[in-house]
Amino acid sequence: MNFKVKDHYFKKAKKDNYLARSIYKLEEIDKKFKVMEKGNRVVDLGYHPGSWMQYTARKIGPEGMAVGIDIRPLNKALLPLKNVKIFEKDIFDVQTTEDLGETDKFDVVISDMAPNTTGIKSVDQDRSLNLVEKVFEILPVFLKANGNLVIKVFDSHAAQSYLKSQKKKFKDFQFLKPKSTRSVSKEFFVIGKGYVVED
Repeated sequence: MNFKVKDHYFKKAKKDNYLARSIYKLEEIDKKFKVMEKGNRVVDLGYHPGSWMQYTARKIGPEGMAVGIDIRPLNKALLPLKNVKIFEKDIFDVQTTEDLGETDKFDVVISDMAPNTTGIKSVDQDRSLNLVEKVFEILPVFLKANGNLVIKVFDSHAAQSYLKSQKKKFKDFQFLKPKSTRSVSKEFFVIGKGYVVED
């Protein structure tokens, strides 16, 4: 399906010097749910191309730290940002925060990851859900007690069912389809606030 890619948000991202239009999704989520604040330590799972890192770096300020992980080569456009570190790694190979040069868990985990899409709806939904499940599995490695999560999901019956089973991991658990999401897209975002660490 061909999208008219050069839409309003695409042009706005270019004008505002952001690496991708997806910046506006995170901005809307953060304004509505207040997921991050000055001084936070944030990890972005699957950060490429890096617009979420750009937003995060600005929001957390110089006293914060944003760490991005992606299997794609490092996006050098992010290197000048002083409060950002990026790694070319598979996030599911990261066993501890020490693998990222960090001694402590993060205040916020964000992920705009999507699978390589095939155009076959059911396959793409399954692949997306597989990524989402893996992120929830590794949350204990990355996320502090009472921390926040933002993650992209491709909507499906299986995804809704799985997310229902994860609700209890957070004090507050919400869904949002940001305004900048293309109307044909089946993606939405899960916002978890107040991570409950299981004993």
